[in-house]
Amino acid sequence: MKAHPFLRFQHMDKIAELREKANKLPLLPGVYIMQNAAGEVIYVGKAKALKNRVSSYFHGDHLPKVAAMVSHVDDFSVIVAASEFEALMLENSLIKRHKPHYNILLRDDKTYPFLRLDTREEYPVFTVVGRTAQDGARYFGPYGGRGVTHSILNALAKALKLPSCGKKFPRDIGRDRPCLNHHMGVCDGWCRGEPDGQEYRRRIDQAVQMLSGGTKELMGQLEREMYQASEEMRFEKAAELRDRLAAVKELSNRQTVLKAARADLDAVGFNRSARTSFVVLHYADGDLAGKDLEQMPEPVEDDAAAVSALVRQYYTRRGVWPRTVLLPMEIEDLEPLGQLLTELAGHKVELVVPQRGVKRELLEAAARNAREESVRAESEAERRSKTLEWLQKMLGLDEPIRRLESYDISNTGDFGIVASMVVFQDGKPARSQYRKFRMKTVAHQDDFASMREVIGRRLSHFNEGDEKFAPLPDVLLIDGGVGQVAAALEAMDEQGHPDIPIFGMVKDDRHRTRALTTPDGREIGIAANPAVFALIGNIQEETHRFAITYHKTLRKKTIGSKLDGIPGVGEKRRTLLLKKFKSVKAVAAASEADLAAVVGKQTAKAVYEHFHKEAEDT
Repeated sequence: MKAHPFLRFQHMDKIAELREKANKLPLLPGVYIMQNAAGEVIYVGKAKALKNRVSSYFHGDHLPKVAAMVSHVDDFSVIVAASEFEALMLENSLIKRHKPHYNILLRDDKTYPFLRLDTREEYPVFTVVGRTAQDGARYFGPYGGRGVTHSILNALAKALKLPSCGKKFPRDIGRDRPCLNHHMGVCDGWCRGEPDGQEYRRRIDQAVQMLSGGTKELMGQLEREMYQASEEMRFEKAAELRDRLAAVKELSNRQTVLKAARADLDAVGFNRSARTSFVVLHYADGDLAGKDLEQMPEPVEDDAAAVSALVRQYYTRRGVWPRTVLLPMEIEDLEPLGQLLTELAGHKVELVVPQRGVKRELLEAAARNAREESVRAESEAERRSKTLEWLQKMLGLDEPIRRLESYDISNTGDFGIVASMVVFQDGKPARSQYRKFRMKTVAHQDDFASMREVIGRRLSHFNEGDEKFAPLPDVLLIDGGVGQVAAALEAMDEQGHPDIPIFGMVKDDRHRTRALTTPDGREIGIAANPAVFALIGNIQEETHRFAITYHKTLRKKTIGSKLDGIPGVGEKRRTLLLKKFKSVKAVAAASEADLAAVVGKQTAKAVYEHFHKEAEDT
């Protein structure tokens, strides 16, 4: 759709105004913050000379994404910095805070688990955590995922016969009989009080040794102890050490995942084509120990600016730094970025762009990986594109389909009526663009009225210029039949968007979408095309999942709130009450004696009086 001539002239006037403002900026380092008409931060950047960098946005032609960003700029502000390093720190902080739409941002859904050990405790235990903290504990990792991290923890416990139960020592020593793990020989039964705390500490130290890369040294130590015990004719002890040595050897075969956490050198690969790939290869002691991959659409800035932004975000989010990072190209802020990583790491982090030798070969390996990942992603993109072409033909549409929006209503009777809006962009879920709604005008279960409200609110947001609801969809899908589609059409008419193609998703008896229905009730079968059938099925399932999750969250909060505020009832006692009585209604109906059996007399009295006072007040 072409812009109205008046709007084009209005935009040109705005650009001239911004250009004039930029020309008055100083030739000093700093950060600039671009804002849209709603005052939202849409881009944050840094500059050696603010005047030169900011004014460049309002002169000449730009790459498509830069042009798109500039078209939404209504104003900007700047923060003058004392140095390029300070500007980099400011930019990093502001991007984290605002997550601007036009900045290159790594996905937020990827985390790197750590193992935490507080050696100040009498019986320290390993726990899996999402990030490190300056709390005096030791941290190991990060590892590739929580499943991998738990498997390492379980393997350590098995190898060293450490407890893997939920008991807390020394508190639980002697309280119960040893569990099945002890009888199976996978735990030494520390709950008996033997072996003692000194031996427990020794085993923990051995686990730390393994996590720190000292597995070979530990194996040698265990072997020496085994032979010594044998020579002293302590054959039972020798057999125990033999079994432990075998378990440690087994774990040593899984050292690749541990090495990745101790990488001393990383090689960065970068490839920008239809899909941009950012690859980091981790090397420990000269061996390839792991690989991380991030993919995203073509970045706004040039390659060097993109690599700088991605490296900064990747390492500050990961929380673990190697000694050396090999970069694929020269970047403008090489020195301040190296200074930033060094300060965060607590040791020197060297950023290098090698031109020859072994390091150059490692860099080329990272580049190959990035290219291959881009090619693979492009092949997948081609398949999705073909599926969307087939869907377009099946629906009889003239325009290509890029953005699909799908809606579903979820409720339990009249409680917490909610709706989900799920977005698929180019055949893939665009989770950052999902939206959820809680009904404001519908008090009782009415799917038609609920659908009318949610579609009306979504389009109203767009009409008011809310960028979180832009652009409009190429196709709108409704989880339901003709009735729900008709309700959505009413809202579309009211909001001035009656021409968006809309279809209902009709399910079979197994709750799978078997066909799409037009507003006039004509069904379009999709089962004959497996790719289209799978795409629509995925959209329907994702929309339903998102709605149900939101509904359950609201329900949980509501249930919790009815018990919150009662003296003596915290999270633990609330859980005990709900576990015993199954519902808040049953808790409210319980006698004071029954409540006391779960939470004690004093708290039981408070709970009983809370609900019975509520009844009297009503």
